[in-house]
Amino acid sequence: MEENISDLVKKGIQLVAEGDFENALSYFDQAIMMQPSNPDLLNKKGIALRGLGRYDEAIECFNKSLQLDPRDLDAS
Repeated sequence: MEENISDLVKKGIQLVAEGDFENALSYFDQAIMMQPSNPDLLNKKGIALRGLGRYDEAIECFNKSLQLDPRDLDAS
């Protein structure tokens, strides 16, 4: 059964809260494949990347999020 974006994001958020950034990243990537222009998803991916110490990739995600929605106050 294919998961919807909401389920993927919820699972990713739960995994981030548990410190499992690698698996969270997988869920956020799946959601982004469904909605590549969603700034919130890119921001969440950036948070997971930051948790993994992949700072350059995290910054790229945050910048893309801000390019899509310059008013995105949640962008880290």
